[in-house]
Amino acid sequence: MISSSLYAVSPIDGRYYNTTKQLGEFFSEAALIKYRVFVEIEYFIALCQIPLPQLSDFDHSKFEALRNIYRDFKEEYVLEVKEIEKTTNHDVKAVEYFIKNRFDELGLAAHKEFIHFGLTSQDVNNTSIPYLLKEGLEKVINPEISSLISLLKNLANEWTNIPLLAHTHGQPASPTKLGKEILVFVERLEKQFEQLKAVPFSAKFGGATGNFNAHFVAYGNINWQDFGNNFVDNQLGLSRSQYTTQIEHYDNLAALFDALKRINTIILDLDRDMWTYISMNYFKQKIKAGEVGSSAMPHKVNPIDFENSEGNIGLANALLEHLSAKLPVSRLQRDLTDSTVLRNIGVPLAHTLIALKSTTRGLNKLLLNETEIYKDLENNWAVVAEAIQTILRRENYPNPYEALKALTRTNEGINAKTIGEFINTLEVSEDVKAELRVITPSNYTGIF
Repeated sequence: MISSSLYAVSPIDGRYYNTTKQLGEFFSEAALIKYRVFVEIEYFIALCQIPLPQLSDFDHSKFEALRNIYRDFKEEYVLEVKEIEKTTNHDVKAVEYFIKNRFDELGLAAHKEFIHFGLTSQDVNNTSIPYLLKEGLEKVINPEISSLISLLKNLANEWTNIPLLAHTHGQPASPTKLGKEILVFVERLEKQFEQLKAVPFSAKFGGATGNFNAHFVAYGNINWQDFGNNFVDNQLGLSRSQYTTQIEHYDNLAALFDALKRINTIILDLDRDMWTYISMNYFKQKIKAGEVGSSAMPHKVNPIDFENSEGNIGLANALLEHLSAKLPVSRLQRDLTDSTVLRNIGVPLAHTLIALKSTTRGLNKLLLNETEIYKDLENNWAVVAEAIQTILRRENYPNPYEALKALTRTNEGINAKTIGEFINTLEVSEDVKAELRVITPSNYTGIF
């Protein structure tokens, strides 16, 4: 049989499967089931630790056996949950029944009615999903962002002394340093990365409509708000929202998606700059044996990695935009629109991962073409006009800007010779002329 990935509707699970498969541990249907089981079991253990009167005799030595259910979560468990769901037509209830089956096997049937005690589905979903998102980001996405930033820092250091003709509005402008231009992206990414990591992973945990109604009516002497805060914040490592409806309000989730979108946009900006530098021949690309750039033109080595990254960022950001706009909006205490949308949070993260790896691969292929860079600088002596007119301003020379404008806006070529001749005509001291003569497009690069 031909590999099923060839028949996948989404390229995430088809063409790009090997690039994105590590995300399946966090964002697949199987992963969601596992994280739900994790929350349900840890919640049961927390109830035992209060303890509720009916759980005071529960053998705490059994806790590890319960935890082993999600620690060693077998594929057969996933299939069992899905089989139960065919009857319940309810995914979270299917998880509850699955755990009750495990309690029966472990001889714990007397306590199994305290599985999912007092909870609504969203108490499980709105803890499971931020938990798996937290782990997916921290274990997969964030390390890729960190690696990209580190690579850019290394390139900036390697190219720190390479002068570069800048371009504003597509026109030659005051020269810069290649290393400094890379540091622009380093700074932007680092700032946004810190904002991404600072967003709390908020969770809803408070019963049917957020008030612990069922918990309180059954055990009115227990401070359920303190219990919920301790369970979510300390045991799960999330941040419990204090006042909710049936669902988490998702404001912090929207902030997280917006932060990730900004990071993607910066990478897209980097992609386009690198693509343009390659088209200007400032960079060549390492050639991989057997690789084809064009089906018709044998000479081509296309900047496909940067293009691939840009395309995937477009898809990722479109989905992130929808998630951040849609999720915080729900009718009254709850509608179901968040449920189906949340099942797709792995999709923009997969496109983001593809983009991160593509950009990294493209950067690692770059070969600096210093000959072309210096040639472009030498062909654009007009850019030193800013330097000359600024020094003339300092010397109180009459109309320096206009004098340089008249020189540099002619159709005749401006080069070292014409600039030198212009300097000779200036009515300034020989010391000032000497100062002007040492300025070249290659050394007029500022402080960086």
